[in-house]
Amino acid sequence: EVCVPSVEQVRRSGENENRTQRLDCKQIKALRFLSPETLQEVSARLRKDLLRGLGKHSHHKAPVKMLPTFVRATPDGTEKGDFLALDLGGTNFRVLHVRVEEEAQKVQICAIPQEMMLGTGEQLFDHIATCLGDFLESHNLKGQTLPLGFTFSFPCEQLEIDKSILIRWTKGFNCSGVEGKDVVQLLKEAIHRRGDYHIGSVAMVNDTVGTMMSCGYKDQSCEIGMIIGTGTNACYMEEIKNVKRIEGKDGRMCINTEWGGFGDDGCLDDILTEFDVEVDKTSINPGVHIFEKMISGMYLGEIVRLVLVKMTKDKLLFKGQISEALGTPGRFETKFISEIEDGLENAKKILTELGLDWDLVDASVVRLVCDTISSRSAYLCAAALATLVNRIRNNRKLGHLKTTVGVDGTVYRKHPTFSSKLQKAVRLLAPQCDITFLVSEDGSGTGAAMVTAVAQRLAHQSRLLEESDGEDNEEEEEEEEEGQ
Repeated sequence: EVCVPSVEQVRRSGENENRTQRLDCKQIKALRFLSPETLQEVSARLRKDLLRGLGKHSHHKAPVKMLPTFVRATPDGTEKGDFLALDLGGTNFRVLHVRVEEEAQKVQICAIPQEMMLGTGEQLFDHIATCLGDFLESHNLKGQTLPLGFTFSFPCEQLEIDKSILIRWTKGFNCSGVEGKDVVQLLKEAIHRRGDYHIGSVAMVNDTVGTMMSCGYKDQSCEIGMIIGTGTNACYMEEIKNVKRIEGKDGRMCINTEWGGFGDDGCLDDILTEFDVEVDKTSINPGVHIFEKMISGMYLGEIVRLVLVKMTKDKLLFKGQISEALGTPGRFETKFISEIEDGLENAKKILTELGLDWDLVDASVVRLVCDTISSRSAYLCAAALATLVNRIRNNRKLGHLKTTVGVDGTVYRKHPTFSSKLQKAVRLLAPQCDITFLVSEDGSGTGAAMVTAVAQRLAHQSRLLEESDGEDNEEEEEEEEEGQ
């Protein structure tokens, strides 16, 4: 658990000028169990779960789902042209027109009324088709038939690049007649009902894959996408021969790991604290996404709040007095962690807003509690990422791997030290990998367009191969006829 006893030593130090230095001790700064050896063990456990998720018969029960995305290549820099993108993952959705080579885009944000989130699927997709039509009209694009990348951030089983079955609604949506159906087909049917415009080929895009692909256009060595925001997830390029649910031996495919589910089978129970157990128990999905609950922005603030409540009850903080705000679940926001770690003055301001009677030692202790929890998140992410880069290196039988990770998410972007701690820890855990980190500018827009562009490029190459095979066959037949 978080090492509260060392705070007692600090409390005894009173108002000593060196109190901040006394706080800066190893026991509080990092959780006791997250030694390099423990992180190596976490990485090894995830490696086993990746294999279970890739297996033909074991994937059904695997906590880390390892979903095939049918994205078979990363950008090579030749992609160009105009694309549409739809991004649906919350109460607003975005419609975009992306011109790849110019990195130019036009964006329109459309609201989804609350009643529509709970209405019929037909109503929802008709609304999307209407907004897309209005967008095309306002940008003089209605006469063109443009390919479309569709970022649909709900749990789906993807069967092809353009076929994705909704498993279940989340995030407050519960539209009837959609679960178990192909969302690409529902979109196409809604557009057909309007009858006043057409779209080209559609590519379904997971937001993590979009992150990898948007970075991959700028840096062709980007083969991993990672999101550390409200939730956490990662994807990477796997050898197709290792994806047992997919026919074929040659080439690669991007795998959406869904690593937030790591630990759902109890394999991380030995490193869970009482605070993690409480966060899970009081969440809307107990027992699910255990790894995500230790790492992501939706939960970090609540973990810190629970630690502070316990320390206050133990009379180590705030003269033993818990304010109404501190005692309220969800009231300590994750953004407070970044703000408090950014400076002691921020800590004082936030503690005052939370109605707490604090002194300088309290403020310093709170700052180190925030550092402890955010550091743990960064180190656990590093252990998981090390698993992926080491797997790619071993897959390719390389002594040394040079690769790029495309990253997005508010925790990674906005926390003052998260990214540097994660990067330092990954280098320790994967010493034979040289990793560059690239922050994604627009995974669900540019990334979605890039998935579509790469799919078109591969289809074009495949057609050229078929045509050349046909020509070869014709030449062979002509030669045989001449020989007779």
